[in-house]
Amino acid sequence: MDTPTLELRQTTVDLTGVMRVLGENLYSRPEVVVRELVQNAHDSLTRRRLESPDAEAPALIRVRGLSGPPTQEPTLEIEDTGAGLTADEIVRYLATVGAGYTRVLRASSQDDALIGAFGLGFLSAFIAARTVEVETCSWQTPGETWVYRSHDGQRYTLSPGAPRAVGTCVRLVLRPEHADLADEARLEGIVLHYAGLLPQPIYLGDADTAVNAEPPPWRQPDLPPVRARKLRMALAERFERSFKPLCTFEIAGGPVDQASATDARGMLWIQDGLTYGSSDNRNLHVFLRGMLLDDDHRELLPRWAGFVGGVVESNRLTPTASREDLQRDAVYSATRARLLDALLDGLAALAREEPETWRRVLTRHNEALLGAAIAEPRLFDLLAEELTVPTTEGDLRVAPLLRRGNGTVHVSLAEHGGFEETLFRALKLPIAVGTRYGVLPFLRAWVEARGARLVELGTAAGNRAVFREAQTDPQTRAKLERAFGRPRYKLVPARFQPPEVPLVLVPDREVELKRRAESDEAARRISESALSLVRLYTKTIDDRLDGHLYVNLEAPTVAAVLAADLDTPGARQGLALLRGLVSLTSGAGQPDAGDDFLGALRAVGEAATTLLAAT
Repeated sequence: MDTPTLELRQTTVDLTGVMRVLGENLYSRPEVVVRELVQNAHDSLTRRRLESPDAEAPALIRVRGLSGPPTQEPTLEIEDTGAGLTADEIVRYLATVGAGYTRVLRASSQDDALIGAFGLGFLSAFIAARTVEVETCSWQTPGETWVYRSHDGQRYTLSPGAPRAVGTCVRLVLRPEHADLADEARLEGIVLHYAGLLPQPIYLGDADTAVNAEPPPWRQPDLPPVRARKLRMALAERFERSFKPLCTFEIAGGPVDQASATDARGMLWIQDGLTYGSSDNRNLHVFLRGMLLDDDHRELLPRWAGFVGGVVESNRLTPTASREDLQRDAVYSATRARLLDALLDGLAALAREEPETWRRVLTRHNEALLGAAIAEPRLFDLLAEELTVPTTEGDLRVAPLLRRGNGTVHVSLAEHGGFEETLFRALKLPIAVGTRYGVLPFLRAWVEARGARLVELGTAAGNRAVFREAQTDPQTRAKLERAFGRPRYKLVPARFQPPEVPLVLVPDREVELKRRAESDEAARRISESALSLVRLYTKTIDDRLDGHLYVNLEAPTVAAVLAADLDTPGARQGLALLRGLVSLTSGAGQPDAGDDFLGALRAVGEAATTLLAAT
């Protein structure tokens, strides 16, 4: 049998569809056209430096916004004194999607200053413009000027132009919806935002002074410290979107001595605004070779640093095709590590050298720093004695809390008040609120590091530490059960202070956790993966009891109960009063107690009414 001949066919590309997808989706914001065209101008300047080093023309970029007569239509112009393009290069690179000369030049020169990589940046012009015109003269053919014109990026004309200096002018006749890109005040903000760190001067309109004339402070190694701080603060105020910066730290650059090393440098700042544990106001502006790549790349900062902003520049981070994200590679990981070190070193220096500013940082970000100290051991050593935790007597550092607790740190796991607050108010001891963000793990780490004692109230171990169980004869236990017994609570005769507290009703906090995890509300509020982990833990908890009722044998009131005839009307009313009071003081008055709270109030009121009537 003869083998059939296979016909090799050429894939057809729907250029209209490709241009639409690239134009509408590759670049997320119309103003990135300014970024991309300024970047192209920068690379053209770099090319001229590499290929025509004897050129006498100064390297510069000029951005103009034109509107009204004689232009009539709003127009954006970006002009450079770079290498320019020959007619052949216009066809091969400018008019060919995905083919960029910068990539070729980088491969041959290994010059880190070149920015472009994909040959796609010029397409951004068609997002904002209904007509794009490129007037260019190459350093290779200084007597020839060529003009490229296109309305959609798919078809174009190429014609000779009037003589001009070597370089390129890209002229965009803007669509009506993007006419604001011709406003020079808006252009100044866009240029500073995206290209403010470029080393080549960028002039706006006919100005004689470049908008980026002042290099960033980390590029000026001999600056006096006061001047450096002033420049860093001014730069932080320019980039910080939500808060006034409180203080700044430099990200010190280092040598690149291995393939995975980072060359990142720049600055970080602490925001001067109150934060909470769940606050995430991180913002990091990432510049690649002087051009802004991403103005919110918070993943390079530690997750606990919800109060930190920064600017970082690098020649080694690798962008994605849209130039709006970074590839997660070894250089990326090394950059994250460098930023973490810079932040930790900066905080340590602040604590050492600027105590007043350090106190302001602690005041504004105490809760967030509790979580940070747990997540980062190097930070724990710096913060352990400085941070405060919420207690029943206000915010306290842990060392005073330990002293006030007679050598023990007490922490409550109750959501709302409960027996802990009543008992320790009577003892005049503060207890930490363990349900607040970061408090319990921070206290655990603190006492472990200091060899101190922590009592977690409401847990079995915590209850044993507070309530010393007492042995009683069967008759005494039976009388106590009759007097105070409560369904689903285990009665425990005990001895504890102060004697003025006869009874303490202690809910089992682990059982409470299990019931919250199994509720329909939890299923709605918590992700399935997180909820499954919680339920994996709580399924082993025995929930047949709601908690324990500790009866204080040191209390005169309990002694009176044991000596009384419980069948008399007075004893019955006295016991009703005690039961109601213990419910009120041990948690029935919590916001979610519902009918228990009303029942306790009713029991106290009825008992008091009966006793008053008897008199």
